[in-house]
Amino acid sequence: MLQNNYFNDVSDLRLHFDHIINWKEIVDSYEGGFVDAAKYKAGDERFATAPSSYDEALEYYKTLLDSVGEFAGKEIAPYVAELDKVGVKFENGKVAFPEKLLEIVRKARDAGLQPTGFSRKYGGLGIPWTVRAFFSEILYRVDASVCISIGCVNLAEIVEKNGSEELKEEWLPRLAAGEFACAMGLTEPDHGSDLPGLRTKAIHKEGNIYLLNGTKRFITQGCGTGEIPAILLLLARTGNPGSGARGLSFFLVQSKDVQVAGIEKKMGLHCSPTCEIVLENTPGILIGEEGHGLIKHTMGMLNGARMGISQQGVGIAQAALAETKKYTSERIQFGKPIGTIPAVRKILRRMERETMAMRCLMLEGARAMDLYYFRGDHLKEKGATERDLKSDVVLKYWEKLAGILTPISKFYCSESCVKIAGDAVQLHGGAGFTEDYDVSRIYRDSRITTIYDGTSQIQVNASIGGVVTGMTGHGFLREYIDNEWSHFPTEETKVLSDVWDGFQEAVVLYKELSTSEEREETADEIVWASARLLSGLLFYRSTLRIPEELRAERLSHVEEYNLDSLGYMEGLRAKLRVKISARQAV
Repeated sequence: MLQNNYFNDVSDLRLHFDHIINWKEIVDSYEGGFVDAAKYKAGDERFATAPSSYDEALEYYKTLLDSVGEFAGKEIAPYVAELDKVGVKFENGKVAFPEKLLEIVRKARDAGLQPTGFSRKYGGLGIPWTVRAFFSEILYRVDASVCISIGCVNLAEIVEKNGSEELKEEWLPRLAAGEFACAMGLTEPDHGSDLPGLRTKAIHKEGNIYLLNGTKRFITQGCGTGEIPAILLLLARTGNPGSGARGLSFFLVQSKDVQVAGIEKKMGLHCSPTCEIVLENTPGILIGEEGHGLIKHTMGMLNGARMGISQQGVGIAQAALAETKKYTSERIQFGKPIGTIPAVRKILRRMERETMAMRCLMLEGARAMDLYYFRGDHLKEKGATERDLKSDVVLKYWEKLAGILTPISKFYCSESCVKIAGDAVQLHGGAGFTEDYDVSRIYRDSRITTIYDGTSQIQVNASIGGVVTGMTGHGFLREYIDNEWSHFPTEETKVLSDVWDGFQEAVVLYKELSTSEEREETADEIVWASARLLSGLLFYRSTLRIPEELRAERLSHVEEYNLDSLGYMEGLRAKLRVKISARQAV
């Protein structure tokens, strides 16, 4: 792997940070008038790192990202090939980790780089989703396995959102300090996406303690990380067997109280153990309210989980792009670097523009998360009731946008990163098919992104309703696009305008399909089209916020991206017309 500062060596990443992101709205939403700084001035040392101005906030964010960029490129990158080769092992009922991985996790903990998902009150870094997006992309670029080992602790932010104050005070500072890893236990041997059918049972013992019995499968880091134990956040049934989603509750379980039956032998993520966990009268602490485990607590964290995989997709795509640029600039054939050969240059340019567009979509999803997630918290601190929150127009707007963007972003960024990683293998030629270059690992690791935290098909199901209803006359998606479009100069958006027209017609044709089966078969293409449109729109918007001397090159990438999208829209419309004509001819 390249050994640079992974924040500073990507010009597009720095362009977003320095020019494209509207930091004022992000800081306003997260800092809420710099209330944490006021708490520090009042004597609460927990808020010592809280900024007291916009300049301080930006300097804090930049320093943090510079630190994680340096850590990724210098402390992790030199070792990832060997870590992938060694992997984790299951020996004598325990998971054995490579010592170098454990050393890296300890260094990350000691450097204070782990608790990105917790507020300062509990020892967290205290950063908004947008900064976390940069942070995660950087770490996922260097290695997904190591990133998971470092960052899995942040799954416990669900405890901060839903746990009692007593539970939060007991566990969150210890998690933020790196005393525990964290794992999410949803999947069972017979139930993956079908969560309402889960069978693990929880029987009330006393107070908020229950005894859990059952088996959980595909539990990332369920064993902890070496000497660091884990807390497991598990869904289990407190209702009767037929109670469905409303019979499920959420629990905190310690890894010392479960049995690890084994780990999966996987295509990729070799240093991230995927465990099967057996629960036999295992004590669990109820999180939140009984019966709300799925419908409120798990569903409430879906946007964050989707954004995490979107960031992983962009990070892996950036890794594939960076490694391929280096290889094609050094590999000499026919007396010249292969990167100068037109057929190779064409693929490289496509990889670059696709990665840039993915980043625009992913960061817009993070923006939407910031503008509703923390606004709600600050309103609650000021005494707002649930009724107040439901009637807050600004909160509702950004929450609705996050609900649309996050599944689209997860779907698009994960599917695209697999394609880009495949292109990277292709441009490495025969060497890419060996284990001698990092693209082999990058390609293997990319493949899980379309599967975990909700498969691409699940993301399509989550997206299609919002896309179709959002495109009605006064639909929300149309309102969002029209609002963004109103700031665009028409002379530069001809191709994007054609993409928009093509998408609108495709949605109308989709609604004319006669059966639900036909619509289900075509839904992924409509969602893909929406992702292309949104990415192209956001990609173009980014050109309006950068220095003039950088615009020409970026506009050329945008134009080529939107031409690709236009070709897709034309093909989709043609297929839909054929389907409708065939049905009418019968």
